[in-house]
Amino acid sequence: MAYYAPVEIRTQTYKAPGIVIQYPQVTGLANQQAEAKINRAITAQIQEMQRIQQGVQTGRNPETIGHFEIKTNERGLLSLMLSNYTYSVPMAHGYTVAKGLTFSTQTGQSYRLSDLFRPGSNYLAVLSAEVNRQIKERNIPTLEGSVTVQPNQDFYLADKSLVIFYPLYAITPGYVGFPMFPISVYSLQSVATEDGPLMTLSADMA
Repeated sequence: MAYYAPVEIRTQTYKAPGIVIQYPQVTGLANQQAEAKINRAITAQIQEMQRIQQGVQTGRNPETIGHFEIKTNERGLLSLMLSNYTYSVPMAHGYTVAKGLTFSTQTGQSYRLSDLFRPGSNYLAVLSAEVNRQIKERNIPTLEGSVTVQPNQDFYLADKSLVIFYPLYAITPGYVGFPMFPISVYSLQSVATEDGPLMTLSADMA
């Protein structure tokens, strides 16, 4: 397996009346096109999260705080989580939007969940079964019975795990927060795309 050094991340801050958003930007990549592609995708996602908040927090004087977390930065993969909290008067409480982004630092490709798995495989059934197993094991209250995983499901990669997560109120009551389900990459090798991110993370170090 080829060695790829972690990429350099610079924290940028966007400020406007009532808004402070910290967000990551990649710098120093040998492939400048890949670097620009990744940074554009991050910026576009932040803008989309703001658009979502405008539809939820419809009161006066909205206050927004945005943060990010780097989940994986190794082996040519960058996976991160963006969060955006907004409160506006006189709403009963604020609302948080969270999104995961995963990239190839060599090409700038942004991965969807479906990109991680072999076409025609039963990966959705495998993931859904594991999510429901964890719900039962962890006694997580859900709004409905069985929970499903979709091809465009939110996720990030962290510590040799695929972490599936859901928006607030999507499958659980609000007090639960963001329900997250870590799944070992080793348990997904039979359905993972060959030479894809899951197999890259599960490979032994040379």
